[in-house]
Amino acid sequence: MIRNGATGAASPSKSAAACQPVRVWCDGCYDMVHYGHSNQLRQARVMGDYLIVGVHTDEEISKHKGPPVFTQEERYKMVKAIKWVDEIVPGAPYVTTLETLDQYNCDFCVHGNDITLTVDGKDTYEEVKNAKRYRDILRAVSRCKREDAVDNCCQSLCLTLSLSSCRECKRTQGVSTTDLVGRMLLMTKAHHTNIDEDMDYRKHTDNFGKGPKGHSPWTGVSQFLQTSQKIIQFASGKEPQPGDTIIYVAGAFDLFHIGHVDFLEKVHQLAERPYIIVGLHFDQEVNDYKGKNYPIMNVHERTLSVLACRYVSEVVIGAPYAVSADLLDHFKVDLVCHGMTEVVPDKDGSDPYEEPKKRGNFRLVDSGNNLTTDLIVERIIKNRLEFEARNQKKEAKELAVLEAMKRREEAAAKQKASPLGQDDHES
Repeated sequence: MIRNGATGAASPSKSAAACQPVRVWCDGCYDMVHYGHSNQLRQARVMGDYLIVGVHTDEEISKHKGPPVFTQEERYKMVKAIKWVDEIVPGAPYVTTLETLDQYNCDFCVHGNDITLTVDGKDTYEEVKNAKRYRDILRAVSRCKREDAVDNCCQSLCLTLSLSSCRECKRTQGVSTTDLVGRMLLMTKAHHTNIDEDMDYRKHTDNFGKGPKGHSPWTGVSQFLQTSQKIIQFASGKEPQPGDTIIYVAGAFDLFHIGHVDFLEKVHQLAERPYIIVGLHFDQEVNDYKGKNYPIMNVHERTLSVLACRYVSEVVIGAPYAVSADLLDHFKVDLVCHGMTEVVPDKDGSDPYEEPKKRGNFRLVDSGNNLTTDLIVERIIKNRLEFEARNQKKEAKELAVLEAMKRREEAAAKQKASPLGQDDHES
């Protein structure tokens, strides 16, 4: 059971009124939004008081990277639903400029510690880096000399970034769009466990994220390991208050997508003060009623994805498939909701919603969105070759940049080690 913030906004510091609010800019494609994206935005939000996120258009992404999985309207809505985001800018330019930062009164921009390149291999953040508006955490906080504004769980990260030359958010290990696409295409269950990894899956991820000259550290696939610290960072721990309407929903919430967001938003609108509890089924339970290689994301990954949603107040990890009287009484549930998707009978043939229906507090909610995890997988399979080509093209550009950086470092090291080179330089 993990409690989450209903609105997700960071609590203002006691001295917030005594200083100028720090406005932070992030931008990106945010295609197939996952908990790695959410974690980047969480870190960025800690750096200031107001987070603005620019989202690129389909046309810009296709030009510089390749075809996105989701449409720009879907991506706009997904980013807006992340609880650390205060404002989104649809159609943000692919190359981040000082003009954009000034237009939205942003002090600096933040990006993950990977590299983003244009179609011709140029760093999209070059201009703001040169202007020293590509900042680390403590520089944002020190403007007001108020370290209490930094969430305790991120202080060690702030110190690490301050002491190094790094000016980005830490990349979330164990998740990438490359990995998720690979899981969908291969249709194995290797991602359900970190122990018995399927060799076909490993071979596929090696090929999918590998260009002709080797691996890029920003495109490859790594292992995800859940920690209590990560859950604490995502969950704010707010408890239900007197007068709140406690609403329970349950399911897989696999590949947490815009269909889920629309459903949760509709549920959130059912009460003046909703407190939404999401019950997540274990992987084996999901596989029993979904089949194939579902869930695409394991229960630990799905937990973080759901916790990042601004409409969710609490998550129950490993919720029972049947909504029992004990569960309803324990959480003091006022209303149980389900979407318009099919309800698969329990193993004994019974209705998993029999108890809330008997109590008269069950409601079907039409989100108006028919997108499902199955339809997302169909999109991927249909465009498999395009997505593979996109990743190989992206990695080739990254490797070229890495090679250039390596040559510069070697040249600088040689010059430093050579007394003759030092004398020539001084003369």
